[in-house]
Amino acid sequence: MPRMNTTTLFPPTILSPRELTEGELIERLLARDAEGWREFHRRYDRLIHRCIHKVTDRFRRLVHPTDLEDIYGDLLVSLTTDEMRRLRAFDPAKGSKLGSWIGMLSTHAAWDHLRKLRRRPAASTLEEAIELSAETPAPLDVAIAHQRLEAVRAALSEFSAKDQELVQLLFIACRSAEETALEMGISVKTVYSKKHKIRAKLRARLTGSESACAA
Repeated sequence: MPRMNTTTLFPPTILSPRELTEGELIERLLARDAEGWREFHRRYDRLIHRCIHKVTDRFRRLVHPTDLEDIYGDLLVSLTTDEMRRLRAFDPAKGSKLGSWIGMLSTHAAWDHLRKLRRRPAASTLEEAIELSAETPAPLDVAIAHQRLEAVRAALSEFSAKDQELVQLLFIACRSAEETALEMGISVKTVYSKKHKIRAKLRARLTGSESACAA
């Protein structure tokens, strides 16, 4: 009697893109699967546009409708370049939601685009004017800021490599705690804890330096 082909009777289960978990969706995206990317757009395009508008609506006089398309395009490019580093960095096992992460990246993309349009966006309200500093700071302010920067660099040079990396991501690259946690492979709680410790150590060293100079 010929052996029965069980594969014919019970074909492999093929999940619909809508049934994919976030981890499975990421795998599809990394494999450059067309259906996976269509599902990504179905799930997150509305969220992405909402996050972009949340930032740009404050600067309606500055932002043109084509800028919104550019921000959206820049975000997608950032997800697919550098061997999809940002997608590979996402780990659902750490408790972060893919939607929250994509929303955060969308917000960063919007602010990055505003900085490209103008280093100092024109304020359309009094509140925005207060938030924005002067476009041409006084020479004395520049000199003081330069001295402080050198003091901070000198203090940071004595910190561990991990602490310096966290400072680079949080304070220089302006990454959020969630994104920093993803890139460094640590928890968000650890990011906040290290952030406060670094600030305390930095303040103590700078204060000590200033006291020594005064003496």
